[in-house]
Amino acid sequence: MPRFHCPLPLHTGDTLELPAGAARHVQVLRMQPGDSITLFEGQAGDGFAGGEFEATVLRMGRSDVLVQVGAHRAVERETAREVHLLAGITANERMDWLVEKATELGATSITPLLAERSVLKLKGERGDKKRAHWQAVAVAACEQSGRNRVPVIHPATALEDWLKSAAPADQQARLLLSLGEGTQPLRAAAAQHAPEQKSVVFLSGPEGGLSPQEEALARANGFAPVTLGARVLRAETAPLAALATLTLD
Repeated sequence: MPRFHCPLPLHTGDTLELPAGAARHVQVLRMQPGDSITLFEGQAGDGFAGGEFEATVLRMGRSDVLVQVGAHRAVERETAREVHLLAGITANERMDWLVEKATELGATSITPLLAERSVLKLKGERGDKKRAHWQAVAVAACEQSGRNRVPVIHPATALEDWLKSAAPADQQARLLLSLGEGTQPLRAAAAQHAPEQKSVVFLSGPEGGLSPQEEALARANGFAPVTLGARVLRAETAPLAALATLTLD
């Protein structure tokens, strides 16, 4: 059954017009009145039920789609461990691919990192447009993969600025992908953290990696250096390998 993100509080029995993005998607699929679809709000709390809802198409207009919300299914497909990616911005479409696959693998949030070696520099309106684009990529990946929680794509930021607003290091596990000395395998490092510490921040750099200054700053602020093995992975591949290790156990 086709799934659509509907970022509105949903209730069984409601009749509502789908948001523009979902309506366009329904129209592209040439669905007809009487067809069944699945809706999910993308978040929980503050009036949002979480899970997903059955719905029936009532009317197909030229630019609007009317549906009736049916039964609620309290199903969530989130991982036991929250993993927040702090990932160096990669070039061209590779960042799109990273966001899409990280969403499928269960990332809770993604912060694009404005690293010293990042090729793509985002500021102002351009940065806002890129963030909106990546958020849309995450929504589409949730629709495809069955997730009912859409990961938040945070504004692009430098490591120093992220540290100023981040939760205290003792409230989250902080792991740093490193080619330097003193690393340990990611799986071993993750296992060392107490079971109640379910939130992990995984930091990796762009093409060329983090600069020595950035890595030193991260280590000084509680990021434990880890390795993914003997091979050097691409900047867009490494965070996904880490996610697979941290969320698919």
